[in-house]
Amino acid sequence: MAKWVRIYRTYQYVDKNPVVDRVRTIVQDEKLFDKLGIVHELSNVSKATLVGWFHGSTRNPQHHTVAAVVTAMGYEEQFVKKKDLNVERERKIAADWTAKQTKKPKKRSKPNA
Repeated sequence: MAKWVRIYRTYQYVDKNPVVDRVRTIVQDEKLFDKLGIVHELSNVSKATLVGWFHGSTRNPQHHTVAAVVTAMGYEEQFVKKKDLNVERERKIAADWTAKQTKKPKKRSKPNA
């Protein structure tokens, strides 16, 4: 069965949400990667969830679960503005991108045998 995946113009990933790698790095920096039971104790996020993130098939963890682990490790989440927003320019780019994504692919004609 094919699985439908939503693709966003400004946030894309192939395998897993990049936040999994960022949280893994935090847990490793705190020397707890081999002690996920302790991460569970500190965050109240199940060890099975953590194993799913780091070793399993979880692709896109829920934000509140990520936040629970990160804050339990002593970190805070921050959003940092990295560029000025030109609304009209971005609206045009977004409209073009959406049109391209929703365009139906052309049917291939079968070669004559």
